[in-house]
Amino acid sequence: MKKSLAIVLMGVLLLLSACGGGSKETSGEKKEKEVKIGITQIVEHPSLDAAREGFIAALKDAGYEEGKNLKLDYQNAQGDMNTNLSIAQKLVSDKNDLILAIATPSAQAVLKNTKEIPVLFTAITDPVGAQLVKSLDKPGGNATGTSDTHPDAIKNTIAAIKKFVPNAKKVGIIYNNGEPNSVVNVKNAKKAIEAEGLESVETTITAGSEVKQAAESLVGRVDVLYIPKDNTVVAALESVITVANAKDIPTFVGEGDSVKRGTFASYGLNYHDLGYSTGKMAVEILKGKKPSEIPVGFPEKLELVINKKAAAEEGITLTEDLIKDAKIVGE
Repeated sequence: MKKSLAIVLMGVLLLLSACGGGSKETSGEKKEKEVKIGITQIVEHPSLDAAREGFIAALKDAGYEEGKNLKLDYQNAQGDMNTNLSIAQKLVSDKNDLILAIATPSAQAVLKNTKEIPVLFTAITDPVGAQLVKSLDKPGGNATGTSDTHPDAIKNTIAAIKKFVPNAKKVGIIYNNGEPNSVVNVKNAKKAIEAEGLESVETTITAGSEVKQAAESLVGRVDVLYIPKDNTVVAALESVITVANAKDIPTFVGEGDSVKRGTFASYGLNYHDLGYSTGKMAVEILKGKKPSEIPVGFPEKLELVINKKAAAEEGITLTEDLIKDAKIVGE
């Protein structure tokens, strides 16, 4: 009798197991697998922030959302290279499914620490020169992403100096020569300045605390300022704006977000769009594609951005003809 009862009970248990009756979670209730993405950003400023926000927006549009099936670990080095390296090491040791590196130093630090985890970069001036990829069309390793270098951006911005400040002769440039992206940008800017018959006057800095003094050192020596896409200088941009406004020095910059903050003009790109494109690459990788199979992306369009308030502060007279094709901010 006892033996028969045991056999019956065993049969019931097997039946419950087969039907899922012994589980608290049915197949329809299974929690979706969580994707872990680490984000490292060299410094905080609007362009890089916008790229990060665009990246997250693309993930959300593809169904990856924090609190649902996505865990993000965002870290900012605040311009400190030792912190930048520590962040990279942490994101790698945490075994993230993918890492987004925003700006060249962040990407270099991450790739120094992993050859296995897929790495995406954005807001990079020269991915090949920075040794992030073997080539733009065939990245080759575990990294790919988007560059913020439109071939006509610097050339068009320098040409705008002659358009808006026709009597200008000398262009002051402030940059951190420790940033590889800045060195490339300044090299290209000097070529464009020379092509326009202008002369460049450079001053370099190593930290944001030096930016105001650098701007002041150019007063009386230059007719206009050009600020390239330099993370250190852009993070302390208000220091430049204060000097430029006080001394009526028109200031041209490498991207449109800096115009919104109070500089005069730029042929810039939309960093949110750039980050969004990078986010779409992330979705491809999460679905199985290898970074080596995805070519490096570039901004598709440029727009002339002019700050009307900055024009008045920096002594520039605008006419309807001068601004007819521009995006106007600061009204």
